[in-house]
Order: sequence, then C-alpha cells, then structure tokens
Amino acid sequence: MALIFDDPNEQQRWYAVDDGVMGGVSQSTFSVVDGEGRFHGEVSFENGGGFASVRREPNGFEPTLAGAPGIALTVRGDGRTYQLRLKSTALGSASAYRVKFTPAQDAWETLHFSWDAFEAVRRGTVLSDAPAVTPSDIHQLGFLIADRTSGAFCLQVKHIELLP
Repeated sequence: MALIFDDPNEQQRWYAVDDGVMGGVSQSTFSVVDGEGRFHGEVSFENGGGFASVRREPNGFEPTLAGAPGIALTVRGDGRTYQLRLKSTALGSASAYRVKFTPAQDAWETLHFSWDAFEAVRRGTVLSDAPAVTPSDIHQLGFLIADRTSGAFCLQVKHIELLP
C-alpha cells in the first residue's frame, strides 16, 4: 500500500495546523505538483511562533497499518530537519508520535522507519511514560517543521508507503 501523489484530489486531503493556533505567523501548505507532494511555507518566530505542519487522515492505509512493521518515505529536502508525525487514539489530542529526519537535498532518498523508531511527544516534550505505537490506533499522519530556524522551507514527497 502506498500513497503516490498522482491524484489531483490528494492536495485537498491535507490541511495546515501552524503556530497561528498560539498566536504565531508561520504559514504552510501541502501542494501536489508533477507527481509529488510538497510541504512548503515559511517558519517565523514572530509572536512566539516557530512551527508549521500539515496533516491528513490515513485514508486507504487503515486496513493494512496493523500488519506493517513500519512506514517508508521517499523524499527530497532542503537541508532542514522535519518530523513525520502520527496521531493515535492512544494519546491525547495535543500529543503525537514523531520521528525526525533530514533528507538529502540533491537526490530522492527512501527512509525506512519501524514503529519503534517513533517517540511520543506533547508540544515538543518527549512523553517517557506513553505506550508504544499501535499501528491500528493511528488516525492521522503528517509532517511538521520546528527546527529552530526561521525562513522558507520545502519538503518534496514522492511516496509514503508501508514497509512490507
């Protein structure tokens, strides 16, 4: 099962949750262009901000999540560090499981993450007492940038797929 960015309706499934929720002015969007997804925008520290994120429901993944040992991304970056985030019914609404990655800038790269590579966080703080990821509890996936660097960013995504 893979999420490939060849469906023109895919862009509408993603929505931004930026630091505006706490008064910041960072902005992001998710676009589908030429067969790839692009998480892009600008991070700003004005008004106490400093993060941008996009999310989508894992439509199409749910039946097979439980049987997969993890998830893989085929991405190209811009030198910045990103997070793949998974929202789960096992955590509160302000929490998520995350894995950080800094993809190559000059070539597409496929990164493999087993479920145990993810750590539970709430507003950037690791939750040491949280349960491990249970794939069948995942109800949302997304990308976040909060690398303490202001300015424009762009993460290109070719595929999101479950590990066999």
